[in-house]
Amino acid sequence: MTLLHKIRWLPLIALAMAGLAGCASNKPYQITLMPAPGVFADGTVELLGEEDPIESIPYDGILYATDREPAKEGDKGRYYRNERGHVLRVGVASIEVKDQEFTWEEARRISLLKNRSNKYPLRVTEASEIGVLKDSFSTFIDPEVLDPDPGRPAREFAAMIDAKLGLSENKDIYIYLHGYKVVFDNPILVAAELWHFLGYDGVFIAYSWPSTPKTLAYVSDLETAAYAARNLRLFLRYLARETQAERIHIVAYSAGTRVAITALAQLALMNAAIDRQTIQDRLRLGHVILVGSDFDISLFGGYIVDGLMKVPGDLAIYTSKSDKALGVSRKVFARQRLGQTWDKEEMGDIVADYLRRTDNLTVIDVSDAEQADAGNGHAYFRKSPWASSDILISLKYGLEPGERGLVTHGDWPVWQFPGDYPRRLKATLKSANPALFGDPAAD
Repeated sequence: MTLLHKIRWLPLIALAMAGLAGCASNKPYQITLMPAPGVFADGTVELLGEEDPIESIPYDGILYATDREPAKEGDKGRYYRNERGHVLRVGVASIEVKDQEFTWEEARRISLLKNRSNKYPLRVTEASEIGVLKDSFSTFIDPEVLDPDPGRPAREFAAMIDAKLGLSENKDIYIYLHGYKVVFDNPILVAAELWHFLGYDGVFIAYSWPSTPKTLAYVSDLETAAYAARNLRLFLRYLARETQAERIHIVAYSAGTRVAITALAQLALMNAAIDRQTIQDRLRLGHVILVGSDFDISLFGGYIVDGLMKVPGDLAIYTSKSDKALGVSRKVFARQRLGQTWDKEEMGDIVADYLRRTDNLTVIDVSDAEQADAGNGHAYFRKSPWASSDILISLKYGLEPGERGLVTHGDWPVWQFPGDYPRRLKATLKSANPALFGDPAAD
């Protein structure tokens, strides 16, 4: 690339970094509690019971896995640095609502309010590392990073997972992968939010890959996302081999979808000679949800050709025409991003036919969902009460899109949010599981 070409690229790269800033926060070590998902906001669906579920968690906080470098004395990062640590470390993080204490009854009531008068900032108060997973160790790593008993961290972490699964109705693991330009704390906090609205059922794990909260981090973070995919792949195999989880689900956001997609593609190639059912039995991957995916859509198509869809139980791609961050990314790379709305004319009949006959691949357009365009339209999975409802209900109950109140129009097999989505969702949920509704006479 000549100097002239580099100069021409600089404004676009700077614009991309500004547009994708929705992945980050001006207060990197805290987030404000997300709006209540619409399905819970009116109080008719009782996913959060009256008894405190936090008291029964056999560890104090939420589990995490990270391949960041541990923080050293004097570092800005309180627990882990924004640099590659190469090996995968696991532990438990504790969280609080800043400067406030609540009973479960108060926390339940506040989190389910449709309109809150106050903001509730969440922050990490402690991160206790269990150790390095031996699976992530390689020839190029100093053996001193391992525990004297190298298998101990893996055993202890799996035992903690199984202990919580034993107390849960849902015997599943949920993994959250964050986007670009955030510190270690961010995925811990977002995962805790999502777990809260799942009623603390199952096991939630925050996966914190080493993104860099710097202005010029965009390009380097994309390379790091590809790098982090190997450790995610190893982590998924470890969970399937060592825990009692029935299913392992993934929610990946923005640049974090690069980590997830690349890991799935690697697993597909490693198991190319094996049939889908055998792969499913071995890996037990359930729902993979890609939100605001900053990934080349043609490259994703190539991975499908190489067998990617044999790996997850099902894969849902959430798209939006209001996502300004991905619009900028498209200008930078001159390629459509996976998380942009799939236009019928641009995709054509071949893509439509593939979607119709592939029962474990779903595309959902959130453009018409309430508050999907909030901010720069990139973080709708937290900011849109309709989008968050759909994701959480999918994770919790495994319902098909039509059973969750979504619709398609004409012969284009992309699901959308109708104007009466809350009514449709409530009706289908009531039919599928009446026990969710406290008032059996409710409409």
